[in-house]
Amino acid sequence: MEIFTYMIQGFSDIVQIGPLVAIVLGVITGVAVGAMPGLSPAMGVALLLPFTFQLPPLIGLVLLCSVYLASNYGGSITAIAINTPGTPSAVVTAFDGYPLNRMGKTGIAMGHSLVSSVVGGIIGIIILIIFAQPLAMVAIQMHPAEYFALAVFGLTTVASLGGDHWGKAFLAALFGLLITTVGIDPIGGVRRYTFGVRFLFDGFALIPALIGLFALSELFMKLEYDMKGNSDVTIEDRSANDRWPSIKEYWAVKRTTVQSAVMGTLIGIFPGAGSAIASFISYDFAKRTSKNSESFGKGQPEGVAAAEAANSASVGGALVPLLTLGIPGSAATAVLIGALLIHDLVPGPQLFRDSPDIVYGIFASLLIANIAILFVGFGGSKLWMQVIKLKPAILTPIILTVSFIGSFSVQNSMFDVAACFGFGILGWILRRYKFPVSPIVLGMVLGTLAEENFRRAVLMGGYSVFFTRPATLILLFLSVASFAVPFIQQRRRKRKMANTKS
Repeated sequence: MEIFTYMIQGFSDIVQIGPLVAIVLGVITGVAVGAMPGLSPAMGVALLLPFTFQLPPLIGLVLLCSVYLASNYGGSITAIAINTPGTPSAVVTAFDGYPLNRMGKTGIAMGHSLVSSVVGGIIGIIILIIFAQPLAMVAIQMHPAEYFALAVFGLTTVASLGGDHWGKAFLAALFGLLITTVGIDPIGGVRRYTFGVRFLFDGFALIPALIGLFALSELFMKLEYDMKGNSDVTIEDRSANDRWPSIKEYWAVKRTTVQSAVMGTLIGIFPGAGSAIASFISYDFAKRTSKNSESFGKGQPEGVAAAEAANSASVGGALVPLLTLGIPGSAATAVLIGALLIHDLVPGPQLFRDSPDIVYGIFASLLIANIAILFVGFGGSKLWMQVIKLKPAILTPIILTVSFIGSFSVQNSMFDVAACFGFGILGWILRRYKFPVSPIVLGMVLGTLAEENFRRAVLMGGYSVFFTRPATLILLFLSVASFAVPFIQQRRRKRKMANTKS
């Protein structure tokens, strides 16, 4: 009942000219940041942070939170339109979003992406409002062994990402894990595989790698087909279908959207997990539980809905440890801690006690921001649907320019541009030999999390800690089961086909 009273007060504080303008500006900026490869949600929040110094605390925080929320959706626009994920979590959206685009169903992909993002975001915020403090207490008790087990569980999704080529997918994931070992050892500070090149001391940045593996490799594949005179069906060969999903089509993915939103929120609560891991795991679970699992990765709207619902819901999850314990759940919330401190607000239990108007004002603003995303996203998606109808002679330079600018903007480094090009060549070669590139990104996303927490767990309790902690043991058991299920299903399908033929 007390929460209900505070929320009414929060809405009354937000439904004013200043906060509403801040929400709209934040959403527009966030969508633009998310759509631009290289500008992550954390960078978007950091770029706007200086502009909030002179603003009232509530308006400044509302602006930054709106940017954070909207940028998680924005990445899906370029992922669907030109196979260039604007954010790491949008990689998962591209699995089915881009194939839908190539099939001439761009509006279907954009519509499911937008609505699932909004629904997922609202569910995540509702869970944040109701269960913030108890969920935070669970997250704070997580041992490094549990984090390692969670990373391993995430890596098991490679079994379903690879489909029939699971062996190649497994090798690709191992290669992604290998890439994360380049640079300075996070625990001991030792240089690994740098070969004296100072640009490699921090390893390979994720954004240039995923831009190269997805956007440039697709571009190189298209150029190869054109040079050979083949008529491969690509986004340039068909006019985009402007039809958006009907109410019935949205309703058909309701279960996937809701379950992915809940999973995304829960995964987002664990500091360091992030929206990318939430999207991968939720997508994998949606594929395993769907009646149309065979069509995932080939243009299945459920896949788009699962990815977008999870990454938007993870925002609410990431805010749980931030507001209740003062622990950032993601890079963007780490920047938000700075924003709170600048306005003399200390995140933690005392924030709910001393400044409930700020806390519940933020909650109310996030719910309104989701509605604003619906309108801004609709207009933005329509614009991108026109952009992808451009002729190849115009679209190809645009993709190259966006890719290189996005890679450079990560660290203002030409090395990242070169790395992007190199990963593009690598992705092109791998795709020619039917190796999926998405497991490489999965390995890069989870590699550091797995390594750091494995070594910390061993230092704290030895190797036996993975078998003596019940939560860790359960997660590892689920990981083994998760990895084995696709092979069992595949074997059953082969038996069924053999029996049918006989």
